[in-house]
Amino acid sequence: MLKIRKKREAQRSALAAERLAQVAASIANLENEDLLDLADIFKAMPDTPIMQYAATEMARRGISL
Repeated sequence: MLKIRKKREAQRSALAAERLAQVAASIANLENEDLLDLADIFKAMPDTPIMQYAATEMARRGISL
């Protein structure tokens, strides 16, 4: 029973990591205007992962709000 539970937990963790990577890739693929719109939406919540990804991508591109 414990093996099955550990295997299921590992699968969930892998799926969560894959989804997070997909979100990061989606943000990186946004056009500048769309990225700025996303950052504008989340600027009130700077500690959220989405805003952190957006801020990192904006810094990489040299753009700001």
